[in-house]
Amino acid sequence: LRAVAEAGAQYVGFVFFPKSPRHLSLEAARALALETPVGLAKVALLVDPDDAALDATLARVPLDMIQLNGRETPDRVAAIKARSGLPVMKAVSVATEEDLPRIAAFAQVADQLLIEPKPPKDADLPGGNGLTFDWRLIAGRRWSRPWMLAGGLRPETVGSAIAVTGAQ
Repeated sequence: LRAVAEAGAQYVGFVFFPKSPRHLSLEAARALALETPVGLAKVALLVDPDDAALDATLARVPLDMIQLNGRETPDRVAAIKARSGLPVMKAVSVATEEDLPRIAAFAQVADQLLIEPKPPKDADLPGGNGLTFDWRLIAGRRWSRPWMLAGGLRPETVGSAIAVTGAQ
């Protein structure tokens, strides 16, 4: 955690999705959250959480933000934001131009957006698959909320990703 903060990261994610190799138990996440340096935002990555799972996570782990990576609707994002009292980042998957209106819809209710590639149809994970999408689809676009780019970013691709999309 200290190395992450010293490297300049603004966020550290705690993954609460059992199929992910990065999945943490609530106890492990709590221990890490309590050791997180001040200034590094603690983000819970959740996938289609029901109210009970959301409440259990919030009761056990001190968090600063929620990242939703499932099939949540804009209404569900708004409900989670209201229930938790925390800012919400919504991951929006993109593969084609037909996916772009969803970004604007989620910008109406989420505090931040995470734009990432759609997972393969047979994927076990909704994200974190190491894939990219055609970044030209979002070139020059801006939304009413801050946004981040995700998916397949590596040292050799980050420069191109920034140049094409305008991500910062």
